[in-house]
Amino acid sequence: MRILLVEDDLDLQQNLKQHLLEANYGVDTAADGEDGLFLGTEYPYDAAIIDIGLPKLNGIQVIEALRKQQCDFPILILTARDSWQDKVEGLDAGADDYLTKPFHPMELIARMKALIRRSAGKASPITQNGPLTINTSSAEVRLNDKAVNLSASEYRLLEYLFLHIGVVQSKSDLIEHLYDQDFDLDSNVIEVFVRRLRKKLDPENKLNLIETLRGQGYRMNQLATD
Repeated sequence: MRILLVEDDLDLQQNLKQHLLEANYGVDTAADGEDGLFLGTEYPYDAAIIDIGLPKLNGIQVIEALRKQQCDFPILILTARDSWQDKVEGLDAGADDYLTKPFHPMELIARMKALIRRSAGKASPITQNGPLTINTSSAEVRLNDKAVNLSASEYRLLEYLFLHIGVVQSKSDLIEHLYDQDFDLDSNVIEVFVRRLRKKLDPENKLNLIETLRGQGYRMNQLATD
């Protein structure tokens, strides 16, 4: 999942970025509202974290502009103000949730996971597809109720496909949603990770879990649940 983080306090920005990276998110950062708005309209994100008190354009203006341009990814606002009016203003502008500073980074991570799940139509962190189950809170994957050991990169790809079952995802779409703006778009990393996931989850291709559509990309198929 790829996150946009717009925060002008550079120490806090780097701290939150590190926690998000450790939680297997790709992260792009901006330190003012103008850069944040540019990134938000230029790249595909799965969610955004936007501080209210930004220079150039404040967080409310950024959110309003993003929503006017049909950017529909979930947005979590950060505010140093403990005023209900500021929170209401942010939600009315199009934000989906808020955190008041100071907060624990793990609370931010939990809220981001919940927002991304809800945007994909998943209320629970535990999602099943046939014999395969994924817990987006603990990053645990089980096949026929047996734990499957995945690398962070393998899990990141699997989670994204899991939250978009039945949707064809091109290689470029997957790279844009899973990695930050500095990633090499010509890399064959997606093919490598798909091959590894198939080997670990469906080595004999009995499930046809991850399907390759020539010239289009990959799709996780909906499997029958016993």
